[in-house]
Amino acid sequence: MNSPTNPFTAEELERYQEDGFLIIRNFCSEAEVQRLYGVALEDDAMRKNAMDLNDQSGKKTRLSLWFTPGKDPFGYLVRTRKMVSRVHQLMGGSSPVCHFHSKLMQKEPKVGGAWEWHQDYGYWYKNQFIYPDKMMSVMIALTEANQENGCLQVIRGSHRMGRLNHGFAGEQVGADMVMVENALKTMELVYCELQPGDALFFHSNILHRSEANLSNHPRWSLIACYNTLDNIAYSESSPAWKIPLETVPDEAVTDWDFESLSKADFLTKDKDPALKETGWESDVKVN
Repeated sequence: MNSPTNPFTAEELERYQEDGFLIIRNFCSEAEVQRLYGVALEDDAMRKNAMDLNDQSGKKTRLSLWFTPGKDPFGYLVRTRKMVSRVHQLMGGSSPVCHFHSKLMQKEPKVGGAWEWHQDYGYWYKNQFIYPDKMMSVMIALTEANQENGCLQVIRGSHRMGRLNHGFAGEQVGADMVMVENALKTMELVYCELQPGDALFFHSNILHRSEANLSNHPRWSLIACYNTLDNIAYSESSPAWKIPLETVPDEAVTDWDFESLSKADFLTKDKDPALKETGWESDVKVN
């Protein structure tokens, strides 16, 4: 049975633990998606603070990344009871949930670049978080995501491999392709096709990637990344990862007044620890 504090059933929890991901259809209502996407398009702070990251072919993916959830529809969504209760349950339910960061992914038609095979913990390992099982991400589709426009691909169950070595792939961080190819021989490749409002919950160690957007339609999504209070980061300058979230009602996204994201603490490319050389990346085969 599920409940407001434990919304996932035992079967859903088992599937997440085995597969490393879980798709929840219609997690956000049409009204919530309309407000989120409207702010994404209209709030000038998103455009001014977007980073262009090149893939290995030179195509660009734009993302805007910020740490502290504010009084805006995105800040409300990541703190809603329906979101925090699910994240809390999937990460074991033993420690308060903290918000590490959120990012708006902006893959434009014809030019939006690919994301190479990687694990999120392949990035976050450089922040020196201790426990990958106590970190996860939630992707909310703001537009349709399908194979044509480069939807997320995951390797089912690959989170159980543990952290793989990662090197640089263009301006991204990519996983050791020898082990990725072994995983693809062993486990199922899944295309996570989403409709606007669908949510994809996924473990910090699951291998995932996406193709370039060669379609005529944009693919925009929000990815909220979470940590638990008892999971220490020994090399992270933003304090958001250790601030327990105060939840807000689910209706806050659509009903509450909101502020601009201009007050958000956005990340800039030059301050991203994942993109800094540590000495061992060149030994990793990423293509």
